[in-house]
Amino acid sequence: MTTQAQDSRAGWVSRSLAIIERLGNALPHPATLFALLAVVVLFLSWGFSWLDVSVPHPATGETIRPVNLISAAGLHRILTQTIHNFTGFAPLGTVLVAMLGIGVAEGSGLIGAALRLLVLSAPRRTLTFVIVMAGVLSNTASEVGYVLLVPLAATIFLAAGRHPVAGLAAAFAGVSGGYSANLLLGTIDPLLAGLSTEAARIIDPAYTVSPACNYYFMFVSTFFIAIAGTWVTERFVVPRLGKYDGDQAPESLRPLQRREKQGLLAAGLVTLVLAAVILAGLVPEQGFLREPETGSILRSPLMEGIVVVIFVLGALAGIAYGAVAGTLRSDADVVHGMGKAMQTLGTYLVLVFFAAQFVAYFRWTNLGLILAIRGAELLRASGLGPIPLLTAFILLTAAINLVMGSASAKWAIMAPIFIPMFMLLGYSPELIQAAYRIGDSTTNIISPMMSYFALIVAFLERYIPRAGIGTVVATMLPYTVVFMAVWIVLLVIWLLLGLPVGPGAELFLQ
Repeated sequence: MTTQAQDSRAGWVSRSLAIIERLGNALPHPATLFALLAVVVLFLSWGFSWLDVSVPHPATGETIRPVNLISAAGLHRILTQTIHNFTGFAPLGTVLVAMLGIGVAEGSGLIGAALRLLVLSAPRRTLTFVIVMAGVLSNTASEVGYVLLVPLAATIFLAAGRHPVAGLAAAFAGVSGGYSANLLLGTIDPLLAGLSTEAARIIDPAYTVSPACNYYFMFVSTFFIAIAGTWVTERFVVPRLGKYDGDQAPESLRPLQRREKQGLLAAGLVTLVLAAVILAGLVPEQGFLREPETGSILRSPLMEGIVVVIFVLGALAGIAYGAVAGTLRSDADVVHGMGKAMQTLGTYLVLVFFAAQFVAYFRWTNLGLILAIRGAELLRASGLGPIPLLTAFILLTAAINLVMGSASAKWAIMAPIFIPMFMLLGYSPELIQAAYRIGDSTTNIISPMMSYFALIVAFLERYIPRAGIGTVVATMLPYTVVFMAVWIVLLVIWLLLGLPVGPGAELFLQ
């Protein structure tokens, strides 16, 4: 392809994304949009109830009907549950607790010094790849990447003289778009495997799906996603963003002073001590940080409380750095750092309040459940061949992900339909679960229903004050398209080569 043709195609992509951004940003403020969507859901619940739409639940056979929230019972539920919807919104506590520890580390100067060390020592050409890869790997520790790595990547890019939103996008693509890829098993693996086991036993009562059933495929996927994310960032995102001319000042790149180096050493020693304590609780078979009954690490208190570990690490490392470097002189400075971090979350808290109500209403009405089951039935009746059917299944999962964010909730609905269906076609449950994970991951980054989407909008507003949902979608859409294409091609090649997707997880049933 000639340079002129490449420039023409790049210009067409840039213009298309600009249109998407304008259309998306023409929508109301995200907080207002979530409030309006909550109202729309109320009226839809009334309309679907009036039409008496119903579907059978694929696992239990129970008839699922819409729940009308425009009723006395619905009003009572809204009045009594609104506060709980807000305070119980899953990402809220995670963000607040993690930001307390990060606030100490940032207020003490630890993060700034570490960033300068990273930027001054890391090869510039590998920076994007390292950030995308770090985003993918962060999924081992549940959802810490959203609250820690995404804003950190923006700061790193800004310190390196690059557009901070490009760093934010690269990290978000790795954390969320590459959600299922990893070099290690994560908390999502046993959760999905348990649901797959129950679905497979509809056909074979003795069938068991291992938590490591997709390990080979996801291990290889990690490198493909990291490379693809790097290419999209440099090929589409960076040229489209241009030069950053916002108000946020980059971290100074002056060489580290002696006391700063000593502070980093002290913070490093604190980190090593904490790591040693964690290893002492995990390595022995009866370690005090393992799950008491089974000895499991994946379901251990440590994995469930990883955000608390981030808080403790950030706070202790920040205090150690500040005490040695002389940037923290009293406990008041520590508290001030925490308070300053909380101040940055004002807009996010407003977004979360309305987003939490919308998500709760959508769940209460059963509309997401009904839409998912209807879509799955249409795909099952399509009569497509195995590879087209798998591809269509991935696309359906990706579409459902736009209206139903939870990976486990979707799989709880879809597994009892698709795993038995594909088993009857001769394909293993492990393969179907891998295909599901592709579709579930790739549209996370453009789905407003994704739990941390509001947080990403809040992060983006630091650098582009008038940014909205359209800005996020337009920035992240190239990642979705490329990740989807790369992952589908990889799965098709995997099928053609007949490779197992994990230990003992063949593609076909005997």
